[in-house]
This record gives sequence, structure tokens and C-alpha cells, in this order.
Amino acid sequence: MNTPETALTYPELDLLATMVAIVRPDGQCLSVNTSFEGTMGLSRRSLQRGNLLDWLTDPKPLRETLRAVSANEVATGRFDAHLKLMALAKTEPLPVHVIVNQSDRSDRVIVEMIEIRQQIRLDREERALGQAQANKELMRNLAHEIKNPLGGIRGAAQLLAMDIVAPELLEYTQVIIGEADRLQALVDRLLAPHRRPPVVSDVNIHEVCERVRALVQAEFPRGLEVERDYDASIPEFRGDREQLIQAVLNIVHNATQALAERIAQGDAKVVLRTRVVRQVTVGRQRYRLALELHIQDNGPGVPESIRDRIFQPLVSGRDGGTGLGLTLAQTFVQQHQGTISCDSVPGCTLFKIVIPLP
Repeated sequence: MNTPETALTYPELDLLATMVAIVRPDGQCLSVNTSFEGTMGLSRRSLQRGNLLDWLTDPKPLRETLRAVSANEVATGRFDAHLKLMALAKTEPLPVHVIVNQSDRSDRVIVEMIEIRQQIRLDREERALGQAQANKELMRNLAHEIKNPLGGIRGAAQLLAMDIVAPELLEYTQVIIGEADRLQALVDRLLAPHRRPPVVSDVNIHEVCERVRALVQAEFPRGLEVERDYDASIPEFRGDREQLIQAVLNIVHNATQALAERIAQGDAKVVLRTRVVRQVTVGRQRYRLALELHIQDNGPGVPESIRDRIFQPLVSGRDGGTGLGLTLAQTFVQQHQGTISCDSVPGCTLFKIVIPLP
């Protein structure tokens, strides 16, 4: 007995990150993959009863390309379009790049859609990874170059202090020693991620979040609400618990500093949100499952002048900041094969950490 065309399934397509639909030359949908189903927010069965032409704001380019490909006038066609998210009526159409290809049968056409913002995100992640590697090398080399003369300066100041009698001159040597110690502590922080090998164990991301929440609530018992929005189904994964605590804590600490005025007013808010995402690409590698941790605050936002550089070392948006907190957070997340990104507008700053799951 032949399988009805409306029930065709292609399990291999479910492994792809891009949206794929098998359609007739008239746009009638025969099958979609998991990514298409998830993006549209509708069940596969519902989508297989529809017509792809109805899902684009302007169906004309698709209609013409389907006709040309099915008639073998061209082997493939490409164009940009806007996909209507049928289940989310109030959502803006999704910009996509559409690729239409021939199949092994003339009455079927393969349509692939790539989110334009997804491609931009992947390119941005790749650039960020390369920049992070360059930053780590720069920090290591810079730290080592600073460390040796610092020891000599401190030692010379100590020797001077032993021979100086005048109290006012002795005070100067103490300033030199104090500043040398401060710079030494900064150098140690620059080298810290590269010195200690990761301590790998089973990690529960919610235990990490709860530890950070407890520390922050102890520091700000009033004026700051730390809201939890957890997906309890997220499995444990192998990682360094302390590194992840430090990464999340650095981000939340940055948030609390930006929220100083709202904490004083009593309406500051930080949200810790966990979700599972499927068929996700991290650093050009495909993973079946990944953890997505959102750290969101209602502060004034990251200054536009540094928004594209916040993960670079020594870049800080506040006076007195070392500019190392987010750099270290990025390093710790990348050591878990993950990525970290930030979207910020006045009133809402969102840091997103994505870590592959087993």
C-alpha cells in the first residue's frame, strides 16, 4: 500500500538547522522538517495541509521560482522573502533567504529557508570566537610582560622603605607597594582562566542559578527582585560548576551595578530563565540539544559606544570597572563549547548563554 503524499516523512531533514519543506509545483505542502515546524509554531500535520505560497508576505517570487524549477528551466533559485508566522499573528514576519531546488521527481520541489538573522548570528559568533582567542593570547602575553617588572618595582620599594627614616617619604614607598600589589592582583585575574584546569563533574544549571541568586539576594536584600523561570526538564551535563557560577555571577553583578538607581527606588529586577533548544548550531557545529540561559535586567542598557566591545578585555561601562568580568564570563562559557551574546536596549538587557547538552 502506497503512503499518501500528505503523510510523507523525511527523518533525515529533521537533523537540519534550516527550515525545509517538500512541496508540489503549485506550493501545496507535502512535508516539513522539525525546524520548520518549530519556527512556524504549528504542528507538522497542520502545515502539511497548507500551501507554502500562503505563508509568504509576497508569494510572487516563490510562485515563479517553483514553476521555473519544476519545468527544469533552472536547477535552483534563490531570493529573500518574509515568512508569516501563522501561529503568532502579532509577530512581525521573519526575514528569510529562500533556496528552491529540484528533487528526484518532477512533481516535487525542495524549498529551504534560512533565517537571515540566524546567518548574521552565526557570522557574529564566529567573529566573536576568533576575537576571544586573540584576546586570550593578548592577555596572556601582556600579563607576563607586566608581571616581571612589577616584582622588581615592589622589591625596590621595599628596599627603599628599609633605608628611609622620614615618615613622609616612607609613605611614598607604601603607595608604590600598594599600587604594585593592585596591579599584581589584576594580572592574576587576567591569567586565572588559563592557570587552573577545569574541574569536570555533573552540573545542574539550576543549582548554578540558585547559588548566584542566593549570593546576589544576600548582597541586595531590598530593592532587587531576582525572578526564576526554570525549565525543570533540562538534564545535567558535564562541566566545571565553579566556572559557570563565576560566569553567571559576573553577568548578574554587572546588572546590579547598572541597576543601582532602580535598586534605590525599589523596582530593580533580574530574571534567570532556562530553556532547552533543539537542533542548534554553536560555533558552526550542530547539536541535537542545548541549554539556553537568559540573564535579563530592566536597567538602562549597555552604552551604545561599547555595545559591540563589551566582551573585550579592559572595556567597562562604569568608572572604576576593570572590564574583566564579561571577558572572563565569555572565556568560561567557551570552555564549555558554548557561546554568550548580549542584546540591549534601554529598559531591557539580555545576556544569552548557549551550552550544548549530551
